[in-house]
Amino acid sequence: VQLQASGGGLVQPGGFLRLSCAASGSIFSLNGMGWYRQAPGKQRDLVASITSGGSLNYADSVKGRFTISRDNAKKTVYLQMNSLKPEDTAVYYCRMGKSNYWGQGTQVTVSS
Repeated sequence: VQLQASGGGLVQPGGFLRLSCAASGSIFSLNGMGWYRQAPGKQRDLVASITSGGSLNYADSVKGRFTISRDNAKKTVYLQMNSLKPEDTAVYYCRMGKSNYWGQGTQVTVSS
């Protein structure tokens, strides 16, 4: 399994970005997927997750602003990030379930 994350960039406060994580292999639809983020000097934390059945979970800090979704036909999980804040600045990683399969990370910088 390989995970390829993309979609990061520089955005002003209040702006939006959509991250994508494309998976290889045939087990994508059978697994939950999660987005994590890691800011400099901080631990990597779960931001949002979606189970194989579509159940959603969000960190309190992003509830109401971020939306996770998946397209099993495209083997892709998305993270729509709206109303971005400077404190959302981090490297964002996707992960398959609780496995050791991680995407390579994509930088999100929120700054004016």
